[in-house]
Amino acid sequence: MQMDTGDFPQTTSSNSSSICGSSAATPSTAPTTPDLSAERSGITVLASSRTILSGRMTGGTILISLQTGKVISVFDSVLPESEFPLGTPYKDYSPLILLPGLVDAHVHLNEPGRTEWEGFWTGTRAAAFGGVTAMVDMPLNAIPPTTTVAGFLEKARAAEGQCWVDVGFYGGIVPGNAGELKALVKEGVRGFKGFLIDSGVDEFPAVSSADVVRALEELKDEPTILMFHAEMIPPISDSVGDAVQTSEPPLEPHGPLSSYSTFLASRPPSFETYAIEEILSLAHVAPRLPLHIVHLSAVEAIPLLRNARRRGVNVTAETCFHYLSLAAEQVKDGDTRHKCCPPIREKSNQDGLWQELLRGRQIHSTTMEADQFVNDAFLRTVVSDHSPCTAGLKLLPSDSGSGDFFAAWGGISSVGLGLPILWTESQKRNNGVTIEDIVRWCSWATAKQVGLEASKGDLKAGLDGDVVVFDDEAEFKVEPSTMLFRNKISPYEDCTLKGVVRETWVRGKRVFSREDGFAKDGPSGKLLVEPRTRPRRM
Repeated sequence: MQMDTGDFPQTTSSNSSSICGSSAATPSTAPTTPDLSAERSGITVLASSRTILSGRMTGGTILISLQTGKVISVFDSVLPESEFPLGTPYKDYSPLILLPGLVDAHVHLNEPGRTEWEGFWTGTRAAAFGGVTAMVDMPLNAIPPTTTVAGFLEKARAAEGQCWVDVGFYGGIVPGNAGELKALVKEGVRGFKGFLIDSGVDEFPAVSSADVVRALEELKDEPTILMFHAEMIPPISDSVGDAVQTSEPPLEPHGPLSSYSTFLASRPPSFETYAIEEILSLAHVAPRLPLHIVHLSAVEAIPLLRNARRRGVNVTAETCFHYLSLAAEQVKDGDTRHKCCPPIREKSNQDGLWQELLRGRQIHSTTMEADQFVNDAFLRTVVSDHSPCTAGLKLLPSDSGSGDFFAAWGGISSVGLGLPILWTESQKRNNGVTIEDIVRWCSWATAKQVGLEASKGDLKAGLDGDVVVFDDEAEFKVEPSTMLFRNKISPYEDCTLKGVVRETWVRGKRVFSREDGFAKDGPSGKLLVEPRTRPRRM
């Protein structure tokens, strides 16, 4: 395949880390070796001495059909090129790691309507650069939002021919659209999201508890998942956080508006715990319907969700790369690149999120099956929540802005940076996190969350040939040339990250190479709109 050349900085190999501061060939999925000579040139073969197969590191060889893009066979050793017919595309990447493509289950691509913020072309290129082979677009910030079938179809039309990786879509729940939800399920949305607090955009208003009940009743027998931005203002609140982005404060703030500590105090953990308590109190309306808390920030919510799992409530949660790597103590006055909601909290809170992720890991499991997490483990996935905007909306002092954390748009830009962010932070912490753990949180579990486990999230026969070639020793600097999203505004700028994606393959096609750039024949991602089947208990 022809590849065009991208302007990417050179990477270096290093053992340091910082963030802002051959046996007989045995198929792993079948008891006998297939007749490889019969495959002829209809396959491409990728191999490495370090390959993540069904949750474990091993030598591996992956055979992918050139016709279907599906994995045909997987072997848990490196087969030599001589085992295949002459001319078979073959590469041994040893000692680089082959791992399943990441599934980023929380991104805002904003097209149509706000393409100056982000779009399918730029957002999915950034994803491919970072080893994300599938992503699911949130229902808000595009105009129209994905709250009706008409809005969904308009968004799908806008995405056609622009996606470098595969893209799915969520539907939204807003007041008055309960009658659209079942039709959106049939159209193939991967799930639904609602806000319990103002979203910051007029076209996607918050839902009341009565609206949530109506959504639960509509979706209780549907094969989907219902997700919530879980912040609510408690009945008595000494807070200015009346909305996610801007507000008319009920009380005066307790410090300068350009001070991060002022903003953080305005959105205390009680916002999250109060909302989660409300959601859990309504779960009985649809006991079979999986519920999910997006971008969990506050560790104070951990006991609520853990106890709910023990009671049999089908609830899970995700956290984000930024909550696991950035801390409030490091945010300088006016640096609104760090503004998001819920907010980035203190270092001790970050430590607690890591602890809960690791507690939930089922260390005795060797395969990606239902026992991958202990039963009361609710924190299953890590996502970007890539929520970009134009430079002017961030009000950065460097752009002659006020640095006002309350008036600036809230959202962190990081799509395509998540894998090295997690790897860098885990290496710095020396907390025992492995590449297998990151694959579990960012590929396998996210694919399952959005109903794509039959095609994404693992490297095994029958699934899509989504493969990432990862150099776990190389480092790179986050700068405009390595931030491929539209607006180069991110708190990770100028950070040195450990871990470089050398190549990204989507359904058996190499779409990105760090050496050669992006596929010259353009984007070939598909829209993931096949209807879901009923999920098992998450």
